Amino acid sequence: MFIIVVIALLVVMILALVRSLLGPTIYDRVLAVNAFGTKTVLFIAVYGFLTGRPDFLDIALVYALINFVGTVAVLKFFEYDDLGSGAYQEDDI
Repeated sequence: MFIIVVIALLVVMILALVRSLLGPTIYDRVLAVNAFGTKTVLFIAVYGFLTGRPDFLDIALVYALINFVGTVAVLKFFEYDDLGSGAYQEDDI
């Protein structure tokens, strides 16, 4: 049963990589990379379960947080061309 889950996760990860390479817009590509990161979290959790190492779940959670923050940072960079606070510029005052 778990072998089927691992194979399905690997197939979906490959499809997400293909989508990230062929995406027509940057937002499609970022979404595909985010989906790949989410599937990686699932893969790490399943692998930890199969090997009997529950500490892999902690690694998966940290990777999920890094994936989320990275996605938000990339989208903010492409939207505003800056990763600063973005509240206002000194020229706007």
